[in-house]
Amino acid sequence: MDYQAFTNDSLTLMHEGIRGALASDHAVECQVGDSKFKVRDTLHWKKRAADLEAQMLKRGMSFVVIDWHERQEKLPFS
Repeated sequence: MDYQAFTNDSLTLMHEGIRGALASDHAVECQVGDSKFKVRDTLHWKKRAADLEAQMLKRGMSFVVIDWHERQEKLPFS
């Protein structure tokens, strides 16, 4: 996707959409055990987020990088 054609606000909205889908998956996983969007399990979601973040960095935009391991159980030795 050509992210150069989008406004900063559009990039932010798409980035927050990915973050929202990730949060939604987590909430559903906690209740039901199976996620709806499969954000963590689908490479496309991570690629889209990485491409968005790269474009946002090029523009000098402020944003919080998506933490793909947040809310996941951590190993005791990490």
